[in-house]
Amino acid sequence: MSHIVTVQNAVTAFADWIEPTDAELDAIDLEMPAILADVELIDAEIAALEHNPAELDARRVRRARRRVLAARVALLNRTAPTSLEADAA
Repeated sequence: MSHIVTVQNAVTAFADWIEPTDAELDAIDLEMPAILADVELIDAEIAALEHNPAELDARRVRRARRRVLAARVALLNRTAPTSLEADAA
């Protein structure tokens, strides 16, 4: 029988006193439209899997995929100039 040993860093990494920094919260806010579009796509795919998919389900999934791509492009366009400036420095 092998014993399970926890790693102290992994245990304390989720301690109550550790909270996200302002920069991490800003990054989450910046990515939130893409995250919500991903959730909408997953919801559409789950709905299509729950029964025999009809044309309406297929359209809903296609629209959700387009929203995901649009949200990711918008996120990339917002973050690309700052990434390029950081590379130049």
